[in-house]
Amino acid sequence: MFARPPYPAPSVTRRSALLGGLGLLALPAGGWAATPAEASVWPRALQVPGGIARLPLGAAPTRPVAHLPGGDGPVPLLVLGDTSHWTALVGVALSAEPGEAHIVVQAGEGASRELAYTIAPKRYSEQRLTVPPRTVDLSPEDQARFERERAHQATVMATFSEPPLQNTLRMRVPVPGRRSSSFGLRRVFNGQARNPHSGMDIAAGTGTPVVAPLPARVIDTGDYFFNGQTVWLDHGGGLLSMVCHLSAIDVKTGDMLKTGERLGAVGATGRVTGPHLHWGVMLNRTMVDPALFLAA
Repeated sequence: MFARPPYPAPSVTRRSALLGGLGLLALPAGGWAATPAEASVWPRALQVPGGIARLPLGAAPTRPVAHLPGGDGPVPLLVLGDTSHWTALVGVALSAEPGEAHIVVQAGEGASRELAYTIAPKRYSEQRLTVPPRTVDLSPEDQARFERERAHQATVMATFSEPPLQNTLRMRVPVPGRRSSSFGLRRVFNGQARNPHSGMDIAAGTGTPVVAPLPARVIDTGDYFFNGQTVWLDHGGGLLSMVCHLSAIDVKTGDMLKTGERLGAVGATGRVTGPHLHWGVMLNRTMVDPALFLAA
């Protein structure tokens, strides 16, 4: 799978103080701990590589603007809430080192300030798979195809539209079935280590309907070397999802979908060992664990 986008992880070298006012609240050194009222809010917070930080921004008359600093330029963040309380959602890259990180926030006409948070360590398990050799040791033609597809998908992953209207983003599983491979697994294909698994695999038979997990706009469809037939969805504010290895695509770019509306069918296209759905969720151009958006 196309396991991680070509964007840098958040810096972890800056100091752990919230600089200045804007009514922003500092986090405790151990990171964000959900209150009982927030335990039923999605996505759930899990400040580890591949997880999500929920950073309280306090009250402000208009939606604050927040971003992750990066060597290739700032990456905008999803901010949800209302005038009484805003929250920034930060996707933590699987490649992020444990330790201190920060975002930059601006509320209204005030000066920009830093908000620090802590990334805790997490060790993911390993999975060994056997696939056709041509999907591991690429021919020059397949390598050129992959590079073209990676450049195209980088533009798709940079999509940032208006934030979603709802403040809790509980998702529906795109297809029923057993979770056959979890997010973050360290993948070894034919004895060769590759990037960690960047989504959730759900076992289902070829032709099983696949539906939208949230209201969305279709922003890309295609047949890719690793991912097979794929649909990308934009849920707003840099929150995207992708479904891969489809046997059929029933939508086109620009279509607007409701939660639960069909978009395609399970298949076994691309680099696979059998029919299943690969479901990926991206936040601020970073693949995060889809399970954090599910009730169970």
